[in-house]
Amino acid sequence: MSRDNGMDRRRLLKLAGLSAAGLGLTAAGCGAGSGSGGTVTIRHSWWGADDRAKKVQQCVALFEKKHPKIKVKTDFQQYADFWKKFNTQAAGGNPPDVIQNAVTFLRKYEAKNVLLDLAPQAEKGNLGLDGFRAGLEKFAEIDGKLLGVPVGSNSMALVIDEDAFEKAGVTPKLGWTWDEWYAGLEKIRSTQKLAGDSGPHGVMYLYDMVLRQNGKAFFTEDGMGFSEAELLPYWTEALARVKDGVYADPKKIEQIKPALALAKGLSAGEFNWDNFSVRYGAEGKGRYGLAPVPSTDGKRTGQYLGSLMLSGTARTKHPAEVATFIGFMTQDPEVARIMGYDRGVPATTAQFEAYQPADAPDKAIAAYETEIADAGVLEPITPHPAGADVIEAAFLRIGTDLSLGKASPQDSVKQFFSEAETALASN
Repeated sequence: MSRDNGMDRRRLLKLAGLSAAGLGLTAAGCGAGSGSGGTVTIRHSWWGADDRAKKVQQCVALFEKKHPKIKVKTDFQQYADFWKKFNTQAAGGNPPDVIQNAVTFLRKYEAKNVLLDLAPQAEKGNLGLDGFRAGLEKFAEIDGKLLGVPVGSNSMALVIDEDAFEKAGVTPKLGWTWDEWYAGLEKIRSTQKLAGDSGPHGVMYLYDMVLRQNGKAFFTEDGMGFSEAELLPYWTEALARVKDGVYADPKKIEQIKPALALAKGLSAGEFNWDNFSVRYGAEGKGRYGLAPVPSTDGKRTGQYLGSLMLSGTARTKHPAEVATFIGFMTQDPEVARIMGYDRGVPATTAQFEAYQPADAPDKAIAAYETEIADAGVLEPITPHPAGADVIEAAFLRIGTDLSLGKASPQDSVKQFFSEAETALASN
């Protein structure tokens, strides 16, 4: 369902964004040295598509204009390639000075002394932490250390093909249950010969919400928050739905990757982060909207605000300049006008006020986050222990193999927990 009404600033500012997304690494490497004329050069790396890269480059050019004594060298890759390269750089003692980061990686790299504690720079006045929405300034605080600064917020949503849902007479709404959601998928399949969903069983963050709806969570601070006995029926049910055609054909999904299954017409919906919704219009030809996440009891969705963030690396030679750059990227109004909602709804009031979304996808994101905030469903994110990134990748890979018929639900569950235990023990 499309929500393209205007954004109510006062309501959005009430969003509750509380602590919110392998290799044996050495401590982080050093940053680039000073250039000629007393200038300092720092390196900034991130993941994302070409469109994000163009926007970040515009922001860097603006930063260098306002801070002529600081130069910024940039680099970006796709998500998996970014972390592979960063691990190699950190292991070799030469990581970037500033990286785009996510909550999944905080404890992992904090334990390896890779990340810079930004709290001292804030105390010195090199990094402003005023004006962050709803406590987001604490988003990346681990054991008293400030390991990152959020650049935006997002939350899990159900992205839908509005035409398919309307033709089936299915109207998603706040408070609908998983039973109602599944009945809607069956109706879509029977009336339009279209899979109702791309298959959510490999999405760790969605299963986390399912667990949270039932008083548990995917992670505790130092381990797993659920058992094999809980995952087995979830994956058994998922495999049955794939075979029934309620979930999309996984072989076709694999063939079109990295394109999105919903955008390519393989399903009528799929769960994703709300700010990813802009991709569907770019990749597909349908009308796409954001629908509420179903719940077990029609009340508690288990949702929270996530966020990308910017982190410094611990042995940079230029911590003050790193802090200055991070502060600029999170506070400067012009940055918000350049980036839009590419990295989520801006985290600071200054940037939020500066950017007024004009296109339907951004308006829908703003309206969606406003709606779930007003509904009072947002909660703090559950802890992510070191090794969470490896576990997330395993959950997706094993869940995909399950849907492809490569392993039974029982064997898939055992394999996942075995790999999860190894990941936790090695981090």
